[in-house]
Amino acid sequence: MLNIAETLYAWCGEARPFALATVVDVSGSAPLPPGTALAVSADGDVIGSVSGGCVEAAVYELCRQTLESGGAPVLTRFGYSDSDAFDVGLTCGGEIEILVQRVDPAVQPHLTSALTEMVAGRPAAVAQIVDGPEELLGGTLHVPAEGPYDGTLGGQREDEVVAAQARALLRAGRTGRIEVGGDADTCPERLSVLVHTSARPPRMLIFGAVDFADALSEAGRFLGYRVTVCDARPVFATRARFPHADEVVTDWPHRYLAATEVDSRTAICVLTHDAKFDIPLLRLALSLPVGYIGAMGSRRTHEQRLELLREAGVPEADLARLNSPIGLDLGAHTPQETAISITAEIIAHANEGTGLPLSRRTGPIHAPVSASRKGALADPPKSSTPYAGPVAVDGWLPG
Repeated sequence: MLNIAETLYAWCGEARPFALATVVDVSGSAPLPPGTALAVSADGDVIGSVSGGCVEAAVYELCRQTLESGGAPVLTRFGYSDSDAFDVGLTCGGEIEILVQRVDPAVQPHLTSALTEMVAGRPAAVAQIVDGPEELLGGTLHVPAEGPYDGTLGGQREDEVVAAQARALLRAGRTGRIEVGGDADTCPERLSVLVHTSARPPRMLIFGAVDFADALSEAGRFLGYRVTVCDARPVFATRARFPHADEVVTDWPHRYLAATEVDSRTAICVLTHDAKFDIPLLRLALSLPVGYIGAMGSRRTHEQRLELLREAGVPEADLARLNSPIGLDLGAHTPQETAISITAEIIAHANEGTGLPLSRRTGPIHAPVSASRKGALADPPKSSTPYAGPVAVDGWLPG
């Protein structure tokens, strides 16, 4: 749904009924993840995609039929056709399950409210029943980050249970499928609910106002990160040098990190390779539940850095989270190539990828999305050692 949120928002503002086709399940190799949607308006306008082209025509016809008949939502599955790769089916070899439903904004104002929040960039979630009793199929619930939820999935108990889990996914910035009900403590009906989350962009914190930081800030912003460049030296940390960053901060790196907000999707890139900055910064970073931590430097610098961090009391389990030297082996030399190397490693880390060429791998190209990968960096292990303030390096304590 989020891939077409702006268009759906416009249609809702015009009170235009539409048919919504949502990918609710994926198995094998499939091009698009759960939550991706295609919509067809009553005027025949179409927006979005559910398969990258393989089954679009068939889904379009289902949407038209649903609009014209005003019938109940329909669950349908598309898979690979052995007899004819050009029949209706996924030629990539996977299977997708799609829910097609009619949406009338006039009778579902809570969906308009959710889309309003999403388009404005405010965090919000839409919970959508994708499997369960026929009379409940397609029901939606708007769950904002704060305040009461809106809409209903069939009953107050169901709504409360789903809203609580939807808010947990929203805090993590994940779109995911949850199973609720089937017991007296939650709700009698067993429901499978797809939670679409629109969260704030993940953060990329780049420490070190060097040439590599400029290229990395551009690449990070292209990937959808909110990018911050931080350096203690005001002559280097300027907006003119980093036009692609969302913010440029002049402060001691460890002090800024201690005061700023991070979460499990945050990527921290340390490019200073200077011990007086790196050690207090990395000691703190490795104690935080962030998604990725990488540090630039040669292998010799890396070994020296590890020894200083050990002397500072950082546990081996935390040191294992450090990606250093930073980036994948792409043979990069220029700042731009290095930025691609670093962001490639961040993508691979977030999606549990191997970083190997696809030509050297077997099996599906599009691996199934695990719960830890949906829309966010995987949750890292939490440090057993709390942050205890700045670290002295060779007798020197940063101010």
